[in-house]
Amino acid sequence: MSGAKTSEALTRQVFEYAPGTPPQLDQDDPLHGELLKLNMGPQHPATHGVLRLAVTLDGEQIVDVDPDVGFLHRGKEKSCESLGWHKFFPHTDRLDYVQPLMNNISYALALEKLGGIEVPPRAKVVRVLLMELSRIMAHLIYIGTLGIDLGAVTIFFYSFRQREELYKVVDAYTGHRMNNTYVRIGGVYADVDEKVTAMIEKFLADFPAALDEIDAMLTRNRIWYDRNKDIGVISKEDAVAMSLTGPILRGSGVNWDLRRAQPYSGYEEYDFDVPIGSVGDCYDRYLVRMSEMRESAKIAKQALEKLKSVKGDVLIEDRRYVLPPKDLVHSSMEELIFQFKVVTDMRLPRGEAYHGVESSKGELGFFVASDGTSKPLRCHIRAPGLMNIQALPMLAKGRLFSDMVSLIGSMDFVMGEVDR
Repeated sequence: MSGAKTSEALTRQVFEYAPGTPPQLDQDDPLHGELLKLNMGPQHPATHGVLRLAVTLDGEQIVDVDPDVGFLHRGKEKSCESLGWHKFFPHTDRLDYVQPLMNNISYALALEKLGGIEVPPRAKVVRVLLMELSRIMAHLIYIGTLGIDLGAVTIFFYSFRQREELYKVVDAYTGHRMNNTYVRIGGVYADVDEKVTAMIEKFLADFPAALDEIDAMLTRNRIWYDRNKDIGVISKEDAVAMSLTGPILRGSGVNWDLRRAQPYSGYEEYDFDVPIGSVGDCYDRYLVRMSEMRESAKIAKQALEKLKSVKGDVLIEDRRYVLPPKDLVHSSMEELIFQFKVVTDMRLPRGEAYHGVESSKGELGFFVASDGTSKPLRCHIRAPGLMNIQALPMLAKGRLFSDMVSLIGSMDFVMGEVDR
């Protein structure tokens, strides 16, 4: 399969009823003008992590919002500079921890670009498969948690039931449900075996029907519609100006997807649509993510088909960058220790490189600078969640305080990467 379909414009549901607009303040109200400052978070279930929002209210209407980040004190970028190239891989898992494999791959792509390392074709296919399954897992988190935030508790169990099936898949493949650390410089740690392939095939066969159930419960649900329709509207111009990417940018009608615009890992060989919204509100962002899960399932099916024909290694054999295969018999323990020291003391050429991937929340990129030693001179992470949070003050102004829950959920950020 080659080439890619044109972007698909989403069809919004049209209902006879329309959500109410925020009430206009009565200028003669004796309480008008008496502003109240209210802290939402940092310990609040609807802020999706330790995020503090200092909200200024006039009655129930939002006058201003001041996002306050930094409560996690992660320090991941400096950790990368002190740990070295290889040892930082497990720390990328802890950024956006709902899609750890996507983080691994983005970091690996930056290092491979810096070192001029060519990944084996089969490893590229495995990576695409892992990235698309990770995208589905992350969007299911969005659906489930926002459903709870807005009172649709049932939808949480429906979405997490599907996510649990993917937990089983990655557990069977990597040995871990979360924080998998299974990607390496030059490929992936191990090939996908028949057992894992069968599990993925079964999931992909069942998932469309499960997604139809979620769609039937939410998309035409009056409460869900009213809580998301025409709330948090972002124009194309504002979305671009605020460096928003991913489903938020595409929900505003901007046709930009790194898998299509700047293909990596062979994405140019896959056939898929890029869903595009028209209004740019919370409802459009929901529709985009729902459609993206269907497209990810299509890509994953194509990747499974490719694995049948694309043979070979899933990891380069250059011993400067990777350890020998786990089944290699060493003549002595001294040889194994020597090889381990060589790899952990890996040195990349002098220079700098940046590589971004289309993560579930937007462009996730790693910038690395090397002075030729075994540790980065500089590591910077382009976290999409941080960009998404900065849009909250613009979206919340003039809305009701109850709309904050919809706005926060539609931005779909994880504080682990925001406070990196």
